[in-house]
Amino acid sequence: METFEVRSGGGLRGRLRVPGDKSISHRVLLLAALADGTSTIRGLSDGDDVRCTRSIIGLLGAEVEEAGDGTLAVRGGRLSEPGEVLDVGNSGTGIRLLAGLLAGLPFRSVLDGDASIRRRPMDRVLAPLAAMGATAGGVDGSTLAPLTIEGGGLSGIEYAPTVASAQVKGCVLFAGLSADGPTTVVEPVATRAHTEELFAATGIDVEAVSGRVTVRPGRPDSFGHDVEGDPSQAAFWAVAASIVPDSEVVVEHVYLGPARNGFVDVLERMGADVRHDASTGDLTVRSADLRGTVVEAHEVPGLLDEVPVLAVAAACAEGETRFEGVAELRVKESDRLATVEELLAGMGAPVRVEEDALVVGGADLHGAEVHSHHDHRIAMAGAVAGLVADGTTTIGGWEAVATSYPGFTGDLDALRGGGG
Repeated sequence: METFEVRSGGGLRGRLRVPGDKSISHRVLLLAALADGTSTIRGLSDGDDVRCTRSIIGLLGAEVEEAGDGTLAVRGGRLSEPGEVLDVGNSGTGIRLLAGLLAGLPFRSVLDGDASIRRRPMDRVLAPLAAMGATAGGVDGSTLAPLTIEGGGLSGIEYAPTVASAQVKGCVLFAGLSADGPTTVVEPVATRAHTEELFAATGIDVEAVSGRVTVRPGRPDSFGHDVEGDPSQAAFWAVAASIVPDSEVVVEHVYLGPARNGFVDVLERMGADVRHDASTGDLTVRSADLRGTVVEAHEVPGLLDEVPVLAVAAACAEGETRFEGVAELRVKESDRLATVEELLAGMGAPVRVEEDALVVGGADLHGAEVHSHHDHRIAMAGAVAGLVADGTTTIGGWEAVATSYPGFTGDLDALRGGGG
């Protein structure tokens, strides 16, 4: 098990680029695999999750080549039955989007992943796929991975998810590309619009109006796409620069489209000095005194992945911060309500879970030995907290960071002037 030690020190200063957006990276790989012809992708996320999706489209028959300048060329359009189990690793996004895509293709496939994936709820995608006529399920009738999918023969449906989830929406819309008529997802709350944005950009007939997203069957055109920086990764540096005195950090070329800029709104409410330049995508953050706030349930779909690091900001703010309607955190890579509570309590912050709410009070944090629980966002949130904690913070299970941000430690070292 890897460990990582963090000590408080001087301010963070400099410019950096975070990995390409993970959610977008998964989707552009799947669209490139479906498209007839060669698509070019730049700025793809270099995390393990996206590497698994890249490997999977190769096993399905897409030809994937990497150019010297970091551009990926994908020749798709001729997908066929894979000769082995498709391993998504730790990626909940990967398994849910792939389930939708594969449900529409006329062959058998099996999706599996690590121990965390085998615990995560798949009924939320299996139910709409069954309504479309798909034959898909887990072992012995369960709804847990590994999932066996007998693809083809889908009918378009109108589906209203019970949980606001861009992954569920994306699954149903990808399946809709192979259905025999239009497929509509009716969202209870707006979620990330990456699927419908990328569908439209690649020539797919899709319409999004008043919470209803409708796709008609078809295939994307081959395309070129430059993946912008991942806001969920940029949020770690935004919080770090806010809470570490004498800091100024510029995160370049960050995607902050619909339902992805929620963490910026919360930090601004807390008094952070944060500015996003829409023309360049640069996010500039300077240290500031923070105060507590309330994050309402309707805001959560736009910042769910950022809650762990926002909770660190709350622990460094004056007063109390309340995150409402965050029960979905229980079914991430870890039970993030429990692991965030454990992390912050171990470092001296007053923190409690109240049903589906997380409540964090401000405190002077102290160093501690904490564990990632195999969750990349918990590991990195612990590192950010360690930047202002008195003493040394040791994070166990640091290898989890490779899931989404392999270069995190190098970027932190650069921002600290090489001081570690």
